[in-house]
Amino acid sequence: MDLTYLRKLIKILDQSNMTEMEIEEEGIKLRLAKQTNSKAEGLHGQVMPFYQMPAPMPQQQQLPAAQQQPETPAAEKTEEKKAEPSVTYHEVRSPIVGTFYRAPAPDADSYVEVGQEVEPGTVLCIVEAMKLMNEIECDVKGKIVKIMVENAQPVEYNQTLFLIEPTK
Repeated sequence: MDLTYLRKLIKILDQSNMTEMEIEEEGIKLRLAKQTNSKAEGLHGQVMPFYQMPAPMPQQQQLPAAQQQPETPAAEKTEEKKAEPSVTYHEVRSPIVGTFYRAPAPDADSYVEVGQEVEPGTVLCIVEAMKLMNEIECDVKGKIVKIMVENAQPVEYNQTLFLIEPTK
């Protein structure tokens, strides 16, 4: 959400007779409310923003009927499953709620890239929580298969950050 847009909304609320305003735009829900408690020293009439995290997108979206693949007989499905190698990936999860960063600074190179070999102790990313930068380290030897979170995006506790194919 654009900061100038947010300032305009606060100004509109402040200059109006409304005590609160709620807006939902692009998956972000924003609620602004004026402090109406006259006992609050120096805060009467000041706009107090309330921020809410965007709702998570559904993991799998249903394709329109025209794009769906026709059902295959059960015998063909079992043959496909046998042909696919069963690879189990190690998931590196966020130990805290915060903001995910792939690099130590905005202009620096990322800690790791897809396809890179990693070892236990390799720093994979940073999760910022309350202005503290927490380095997230790898706990297995393997190869980065997928980075599950975009840079500078909020992450939840126990959310998968990386998929790693373990090597021996």
